[in-house]
Amino acid sequence: MRAVIAGGGLAGLAVGLRLRAAGWQVTVCDNGPAFGGKMNRRQSAGFCFDTGPTLLTMPDTLRSLFAAIGTRLEDHLQLKPLDPHACYVYPDGFRLAVPARWEDWLEIIGRFAPDDAEGALRLHELGERIYLLSQSTFFRNHPLTPLRWPPAGALRHLPMRHAWGNYARTVERFIRDPRLRRIYLRYPTYVGSSPYLCPATLLVIPYLEHAFGCWYVVGGMYRIVESLVDLARRIGVELVSEAEVKRIEHDGRQVQGVRLHNGALLPAEAVVFNGDAAALAGLLGRRAQSKPEARSLSGFVILLGLHERIAGLHHHTVLFSEDYTSEFDDLFRRQRFPVSPTVYINAPEDAASAPPGGQALFLMANAPGDGSLHWDEAVTDNAKRRIFARLRQAGLPDLEAGAVVCEVWHPGRFAQRYLAPGGAIYGDNSHGWRRAFLRPPNRSPRLRGLYCAGGSFHPGGGVPMVLLSAEMTAALVLEGKRS
Repeated sequence: MRAVIAGGGLAGLAVGLRLRAAGWQVTVCDNGPAFGGKMNRRQSAGFCFDTGPTLLTMPDTLRSLFAAIGTRLEDHLQLKPLDPHACYVYPDGFRLAVPARWEDWLEIIGRFAPDDAEGALRLHELGERIYLLSQSTFFRNHPLTPLRWPPAGALRHLPMRHAWGNYARTVERFIRDPRLRRIYLRYPTYVGSSPYLCPATLLVIPYLEHAFGCWYVVGGMYRIVESLVDLARRIGVELVSEAEVKRIEHDGRQVQGVRLHNGALLPAEAVVFNGDAAALAGLLGRRAQSKPEARSLSGFVILLGLHERIAGLHHHTVLFSEDYTSEFDDLFRRQRFPVSPTVYINAPEDAASAPPGGQALFLMANAPGDGSLHWDEAVTDNAKRRIFARLRQAGLPDLEAGAVVCEVWHPGRFAQRYLAPGGAIYGDNSHGWRRAFLRPPNRSPRLRGLYCAGGSFHPGGGVPMVLLSAEMTAALVLEGKRS
C-alpha cells in the first residue's frame, strides 16, 4: 500500500513515520525547501532562530511517536525543563515569574494575591477534570466519529459547572487580582484565540503546563524536525522538498493520488493532507468557502541577532500591553495591528543559537489572521515601531539600533510561505463551541482514502495536539485498509 503525505510539517512527518513503520510505502511532499512547516529554522550571520513553536509541553506525545517506530526519544533529543515557565512584565514595571512546580506557584499567589489562592486552585482542578475527560474522549478521536464511545467511567471527570461558559468570565469569577487575571487570560492565545470569545474548557492549557512541565529542546525546537527527517530517511520514507501539491486527484468517491506543480502524478491508495484546512477545497477542485471571521490569530515576528546578551530576560518573557481588552478588540473586531501590543520574547540560552557573547531573540506580537491587512512597507514599519516602543517602555535598551540581524515575518509572509490564508497560524480560531470542538475531522466523510492531520484539524494547534492529530490519522489510515 502507498500513501502520499501532502505537506511535510510536524504532523505530516509523524504520520509518514507511523505508516512506514506499519509497512506502507510513503512519500512526503512539501512545497518549501525544508521540512517542518511552521516548526522551522532561520540562520543568518551566525545566529540561529526557531521560527515556529518555542515551547514543548506534554513531551510524552513526542515520546510515543519515537516508540512507535522502535526507538527512544532520549536517543535523539535532549529535553531541558524550564523553570520558571515564563516571566510576565506589566506596563507599570511589576514583574511576576511563574515557577515550574504548581505548589510553588500557588504559594506565590498566596503572598501577592492571598484572596485569589482558592480561586487559582479551583481553576487548576477544573483544568485537571477537563484534561482527564479529554484524555478519554477528545484526545482519542473526533467528537463526531461514529461508534467511538468513550471508555466506561470517563464521564466521571465531566466538569458539571464553569467549564461550559466563557473563558474570560470564568477566570474573572475566580480571580480578582488584575495582574493574575492577565496571566490566565493569555493562555487562549496559544491556539490563536481571544480569551473573551472562547469557551472556558481552554483552561486545560494552564493545567497542562503545570502538570507536565514546559520544555526546551537543546539545540532548538527544530531539532525535533531534524531527528524525524533523519529517522524517515533511515526507515525508507521518501522525502521530496520543493514539491507543491497542486491537486488531489479523485473520481468523486476515492482518491487516486496527488498532482505536483510540475505535472507529475503520484498515485496512492491514501492521501494525507497536512496543511491549512481552508486550502483543502481548492486542492480537490472545489470552491473554497472563505470565512475570515473564523480565522485564528497570526503573528508579527522579529528575529533579532545581537552582539551582546540582554540582562533580565528569561527563556520566555511576556511584556503585557496597556489594555488587554482593547488589544483583542483591535485584533478581532477592528481588524488591525494593536495600538498597544503585548510582546512575547523568546531568549534561549542555547550556545548554538548565537556567536560567542551574542544573543538570538524571537520577538512576537499577535496580529490579525483574517487577511484584512495589506502588509505593505508602511503597515509593517508601524507594527515594528510599536513593538520596539513596548520594549523600551519595559526598560530594555534600543535593541534595533545595535542589531546584527533584524528580520521581519508578518502575516502576509506566513500566508505565502505556508499557504495559510490570511497568515493564520492555527487555521480557524476556537471561538464558540463548534470551532473549539468540531474542528475538521481527520478522515474525509466524502472521499475514501483522504485523511487530514495538523493544527487546523482535530484536535487542534500546538505541538502536542499536532502529534495527537498525526497519531489519530495514522490509525484511521490503517483502519481504512483493514475495513
